[in-house]
Amino acid sequence: MIELKTPGELDAMRLAGKVVATALQAVRADAAVGMSLKELDEIAAGVLSDTGARSSFKNYHPRFAPSPYPAVLCTSVNDAVVHGVPTDYRLRDGDLVSVDFGAEVDGWHGDAAVSFVVGTADQRDLDLIATTERGLAAGIEAAQPGNRLGDVGHAIGVIGRGAGYGLLADHGGHGIGHAMHEEPHVPNEGSPGKGLSLRPGMAIAIEPMFIRGGGDAYRAGDDGWTLYTKDGSRAAHVEHTIAITDEGPRVLTAL
Repeated sequence: MIELKTPGELDAMRLAGKVVATALQAVRADAAVGMSLKELDEIAAGVLSDTGARSSFKNYHPRFAPSPYPAVLCTSVNDAVVHGVPTDYRLRDGDLVSVDFGAEVDGWHGDAAVSFVVGTADQRDLDLIATTERGLAAGIEAAQPGNRLGDVGHAIGVIGRGAGYGLLADHGGHGIGHAMHEEPHVPNEGSPGKGLSLRPGMAIAIEPMFIRGGGDAYRAGDDGWTLYTKDGSRAAHVEHTIAITDEGPRVLTAL
């Protein structure tokens, strides 16, 4: 069932979204060559502690996972696309890092992700990130009341495919609200005018995941969580939680 939120409930979700934005900003600002992924997780955990928010990720246990998620942040480096578990790995010059974070405030969730390069950047990685961000912006712009999920997916997909990138197979965004993952699934490819109609009060997370090598296939890591590109090429992942309103899409996870 898809829950439609009232304007007041969307304002409550915005509070969670601000925590998410603050944490991602702090992680991105402090990430540096030589810092471990666990240290990045500690930065995000500190934002939760400072704001009194709760983690949407820690102890989350979907059916596909062998164990509950052990951290508050997902840290995916280079060929890791999503769901990377923070480890003692220390960032190296030129690493492409994607961080995904969720927070709950008073029973409402926010979820967002950013990608960036630590140290000296390869222009190909910067182009990949910029294109993924353009895909996100296009998906958000397409999330107008009366449009359909296929319009959102189409807007994202044409940008990724047009640049020659792959799109992580079988993955996309999701509904969000009282739970971090709710209906509907939000695809990163689609046909215009097809799929579920977007109605005011819906809240969805839009999250393009583009793969530099051009393939869509992935493999699961030994931790049971991390998804890697099958061809070993680098990937970028960006995300915002948005609300569908009569005035158009409202980004809930921006600063």
